[in-house]
Amino acid sequence: MFLKRLKVKSIQKYYKGVIKTPHSSRRMGKITSVGIILNYDEYNSYDKLRSIFKDLGLKDNRVKFISFITDEKEAPNTWDAFFSSDSFGWKGKINSVEVDEFMNTPFDALVSYYNHDNLELNLITALSKADFKIGISDNDDNLHDFIINIDSNHIDVFRKELTKYLKRLNKI
Repeated sequence: MFLKRLKVKSIQKYYKGVIKTPHSSRRMGKITSVGIILNYDEYNSYDKLRSIFKDLGLKDNRVKFISFITDEKEAPNTWDAFFSSDSFGWKGKINSVEVDEFMNTPFDALVSYYNHDNLELNLITALSKADFKIGISDNDDNLHDFIINIDSNHIDVFRKELTKYLKRLNKI
């Protein structure tokens, strides 16, 4: 128990250092690929999120999901990637190939579709190589380039607001 708390503290310290470094966008063009980070306990309807980006003109193979689950034994039997707190080692070291691959993929946009403040989800968002980071929670303003402050259950509101602002920002 004590070692687990020390591990969490070391990850928090690493996260604070990562979040202090400014995020620089490499490309400001149209969105052609999207990564979506979910908290599976909070929201798990992949099809609704996938349909948003399909309606925006993205192909299914250009949208990639990764979800945080509290216990890896309870992971559903799907093709999508999952991770848990066990996927992280001391000082934020990534122990999962799926998480490492997702973070290093240069998405045009990254959607952090979770409301509850979660250290592991925030760390993946901060370390992501995505050009434009979109969030639905304002727990940490430095984490995202654009925030639509809504509850994760309001997917229709998210669809409407995301479409409206991406058009205004000339991203779609």
